[in-house]
Amino acid sequence: MHILIATAGSHGDVAPYTGLGARLRQAGHRVVVATHARSAETVRRSGLGFRPLPLDRYATAAAAAPQDNRPGKAAGAGLSKVEQIKLARELAPEMADAVAEACASGPEVVLLSSSLAPLGLVAATGLRLPCLGVFLQPLAPTREFPPVIFDMPSMGPFANRAAARCAESLLARAFAPGVHHLQRQLGVPQAVLERRQATWPVQHGFSPVVVPRPVDWRRGMDVAGYWWPSEAADWTPEPRLADFLHAGPPPVYVGFGSMEPTDPERLGRLVARALKLAGVRGIVQTGRSGLSADSGLSVAGDEVLTVGEVPHAWLFPKMAAVVHHAGAGTTAAGLRAGVPAVPVPMMLDQPFWASRLTALRVSPGRLPFRRLSAENLAEALRKAVHDPRYRHRARQVATLLGTEDGAGRVLTAVEQLAGR
Repeated sequence: MHILIATAGSHGDVAPYTGLGARLRQAGHRVVVATHARSAETVRRSGLGFRPLPLDRYATAAAAAPQDNRPGKAAGAGLSKVEQIKLARELAPEMADAVAEACASGPEVVLLSSSLAPLGLVAATGLRLPCLGVFLQPLAPTREFPPVIFDMPSMGPFANRAAARCAESLLARAFAPGVHHLQRQLGVPQAVLERRQATWPVQHGFSPVVVPRPVDWRRGMDVAGYWWPSEAADWTPEPRLADFLHAGPPPVYVGFGSMEPTDPERLGRLVARALKLAGVRGIVQTGRSGLSADSGLSVAGDEVLTVGEVPHAWLFPKMAAVVHHAGAGTTAAGLRAGVPAVPVPMMLDQPFWASRLTALRVSPGRLPFRRLSAENLAEALRKAVHDPRYRHRARQVATLLGTEDGAGRVLTAVEQLAGR
């Protein structure tokens, strides 16, 4: 069976689908991933087909927007939600055409991430293709928690659901030009699309241990469990990394993934000082931000190593704790490794995952990036590393995750959907 997976976003929004695609391919299916051109190598080295989508233009336009350079602000913070919606609306018809072309390229089943679901569902409906949502976040409205893309506290069952409806309307507004463009092009009446939206199946790629399925979700929306990124079996660390790990006690990992702080040098100095104050060794991952502790080596000495790309599945189990931006993928990797976490959320769904880590008792609490200091990071590190309760609980959660087969559940759902 020919399966198309369509997704968009940062590396963390693509990597889990390489593992899901690899599992589908092992079952004998042909899998093609349609996403950013910059993710081509990541997809192809997983043994999957690749189809480019014109999504990098969105990232380029966002990066070119005026930035908020206040301390503690992440890159992209200069774009208000209104400006982000305006930009998405401008590019939506172009993205819609590309998604429709990918859906018309021969797949028998289409799998859609939440970032492309509004467009992909119209295309799949117009082309009469079986379609399954494969979401990394719990975006559907529920009384149990507020919308995950907004950093807001729970306000009670009715207010939570109402706020989530508002978030849905904002997303619908962003995609509306592309949706209407495809409806006209493929002849999809609004009533037909609404019926499809109300009943189409969605599998969520996170563990029910981390986020239990809300009881008020409609039938067909399920929590499958994590599908882990595909990793190269022959990957080996650089000698300097292996030597550093063997030279002392387990270090702390610090990295912010695809986030781009406006002042990485300042952040590097802050991290180096925090590690020194906490009395722990550290591995700092550069990521897209260019983060480095080198500028703080006069403080940290030989106790800090800056590295480039290293698979989290290999590195995290060797850490005493992990400090990260609480993206969905990095949060999952830390839980899988069974190590305590210090989440430093910046935007979108990151505060939600940071709160989940705290609720799971694998973290002493989240540190919002805008309020990050060497002193509060050091205090959180001391708790995470030296209080055995966090490591004990992290290992318990990792054991539970090890019993799940999220990708297997999606495989079953795909084959059932194709059979129908």
